[in-house]
Amino acid sequence: MNKRRKQIHPFRILFLLILIAIAIYFNQVVIPTIPTPFVATPTATRLPESYLSEAEGLFSDGKLLQAISVYQEAISIQPNNPANYLALARVQIFAGQYDAALTNAENSLLLSNNSSMAYAIRGWALTKKGDFPSAETAILKAINIDANNGQAHAYYAELLGEMYLADTGPFGALDLAIEESRVATSLAGNTIEANIARGFILEITDNREQAVQAYLAAININPNIPEIHLALGRIYKVLGAIGNAIDEYTLANTLNPSDPIPDLYTSRAYAAYGDFAKAIQSAELAVSNAPTDAYMIGNLGLMLYRNFEWPDSVTQFSLAINGGSTADGQVIEPVNLTGDDLYITQYFYTYALVLAYTDHCSEVLDVAKTILEKVVNDEDAIYNANEALRLCENSLLTPSPTTAPILTPQATPTP
Repeated sequence: MNKRRKQIHPFRILFLLILIAIAIYFNQVVIPTIPTPFVATPTATRLPESYLSEAEGLFSDGKLLQAISVYQEAISIQPNNPANYLALARVQIFAGQYDAALTNAENSLLLSNNSSMAYAIRGWALTKKGDFPSAETAILKAINIDANNGQAHAYYAELLGEMYLADTGPFGALDLAIEESRVATSLAGNTIEANIARGFILEITDNREQAVQAYLAAININPNIPEIHLALGRIYKVLGAIGNAIDEYTLANTLNPSDPIPDLYTSRAYAAYGDFAKAIQSAELAVSNAPTDAYMIGNLGLMLYRNFEWPDSVTQFSLAINGGSTADGQVIEPVNLTGDDLYITQYFYTYALVLAYTDHCSEVLDVAKTILEKVVNDEDAIYNANEALRLCENSLLTPSPTTAPILTPQATPTP
């Protein structure tokens, strides 16, 4: 009656133990690494501070557009941090994005409505946009909140200087601008803005050697801001150091290749050298960067005229002064002759002369009449307008280029 017991095989037991071990390993090690179906794979969370650090590094390297992009990412993560909007607005002003900068300064004010720095940067953006009354209101508000805000004083000095040049400032604007620039450097001498403001005021008061030192101090803080190199180049050109001026303009162009201003300034510097072929090349680059900008087109017309390429000069001047369209149909709005910009005035009277030289006398009368009506205090403009009329009246349509009586402005205004 006894059952026969089955023999236990040790190899079977070992095999089962191995299977159990594999199952435990798969459950505890392999399965956790397999993503759940239809669930997004989680990404590592980046600290907001890392965005700010990266953006500041890009700004220091002169990579303004990349810095702007990273600041925008920081805002997307911390949309309620007013400091992020201010940092972005500041870089946008250096990059020439004034409308966007104004928007971000106002966004910062929405989150912190008593911020001295937010009002200051808002005023700085408005200054760049040419809205001087609103800019002054904002900057004075900033100073009223914090009288020791050195950057606000720098922005105020710049605003006062611009109002003085535009003849719209308060009585004693230049003296006040000088004082504000000194206050700015005493309170915030380690900032780019304070040294730029000081250099600008020294520049417009003809203290050019001191202005060079102020701009160099700004470059020492950050050597990769195009605006500073443009300013320094302007002074070198006035001082006759044309080679140094071209070097500074080239640096500015390298830092911001899409900006037409460095090419515009470079063309004028080569013209001062008498190298009109290179002047034309730079003027053409400026137009390629801003194909609908009549100011740039007029400059190209001027350089072509000086190189005796008169038919092409007429074409460019006509676009700048009468308006028109580009080859792809973009509208070109004409420049406005007010007498405030010496170069625009020069575009008009040079156009009148070159029309006379190229047998377009039927068009000379209207151009000369516009000059004589709108620029009554500019002797160069009046002389050359009358000279164009005289050439046509006497049928002297192609005088010797060496005797062409054109006078050029001596000042170097900022466009």
